[in-house]
Amino acid sequence: MLLGINKSNKPGQGGKIADSKQVILDAMQEAGKSLKGGEIVELSGLDKKEVDKVMKVLKKEELIVSPKKCYWEPK
Repeated sequence: MLLGINKSNKPGQGGKIADSKQVILDAMQEAGKSLKGGEIVELSGLDKKEVDKVMKVLKKEELIVSPKKCYWEPK
């Protein structure tokens, strides 16, 4: 089970995205397979909107790849 993180949306939390990125990457690595967005939400314990936002950042930074439509895995 992954450890929870601070989920508050207070301004000035610069580390929140970085924390969420790490939680999502850890969840993907622990799964050991390609995951759909909903599965990432379940495994990470994060809100769907937060996962969607962070996934967009991870794609842009090329830290995750999509081996087939709607599935994601760490690069």
